[in-house]
Order: sequence, then C-alpha cells, then structure tokens
Amino acid sequence: MDAEASFEATLLRWSGSGGWVFAPVPPAYAPDTAGAFGRAPVVATVDGRTWATSVWRDRRAGWLLPVPARIRAGKDDGDVVTVTIEPDPTRR
Repeated sequence: MDAEASFEATLLRWSGSGGWVFAPVPPAYAPDTAGAFGRAPVVATVDGRTWATSVWRDRRAGWLLPVPARIRAGKDDGDVVTVTIEPDPTRR
C-alpha cells in the first residue's frame, strides 16, 4: 500500500482477552511491509471518523485494522463499514 485505499469491510470481534474488533484489510490494500510487532502506521477513516492508528498483521487472518468503540459508534461484529487507510509517513 503506497497510497490511500478505500474498501468495505465486515467487522470481526476477536475472541479472547480484550475482545478487540477489527476491520479486515483486503490483500490488495494491505501494506507492503510491517514494522515493529508486525504493525504498519496508517491514518484510518471508518464511516467518516478519522484517527491515527496501525494495521496489524496476523499470520492466520492477514492484515487487520483495530476499530475502537468510539470510532464504531455502536457497530460491532458482522456490521459492514466503509474504510479508508493511507500510510502515515510521520510515524515509523
């Protein structure tokens, strides 16, 4: 991913500690490389709400965008969201 990418994603609640909710990133829009801890810094927008975060690489699930409750605005596992991500060159 060298530039901004937009796509629709179905939210997925991760089982286990913390119960994180993620938007899977399609392979065509995934970062080319990962930094520390398998993460790549991005600026993300979900349904019009923008924040600085990172996408995470999971060996089984691929690239995942963690979407906090304050951004989801009541959406949860199984809901479809519109996502835009772009690399954040200010963070490495």
